[in-house]
Amino acid sequence: MRLLIDTQAILWFQSSDGKLSNQAKDLIMDQGNTCFISIASLWEIAIKMNLNKLKIEMPFENLPAYLTSKNFEILGLEFSHLKALCSLDNYHKDPFDRLLIAQAVVEQLDIISSDQHFAAYPVNVIW
Repeated sequence: MRLLIDTQAILWFQSSDGKLSNQAKDLIMDQGNTCFISIASLWEIAIKMNLNKLKIEMPFENLPAYLTSKNFEILGLEFSHLKALCSLDNYHKDPFDRLLIAQAVVEQLDIISSDQHFAAYPVNVIW
């Protein structure tokens, strides 16, 4: 499987938080799957840390190395993602989540997320 991991899910994975479902954890840890983290998720984390709305267990600058050490691939933003974003219905108001949805649609990725709004879009959401 090719999986895009939602920002909250990656934070729960990184901190070993029990809020991450066993199914999501198993899929992330399965070496047969390719797991992607959007650069938009890293952007969201940076913004929330800067606003003191989020603290993580490691310095932000170490996060990309940690993710790649766990076999995550960082998915950059492409114009095709932004084009898809423009055509999404407004079921979800969070701009970062909408961008993840657009990336999943374009790249044909399943999404690991607990966000119920994702199900309104043409993507396979796993939780």
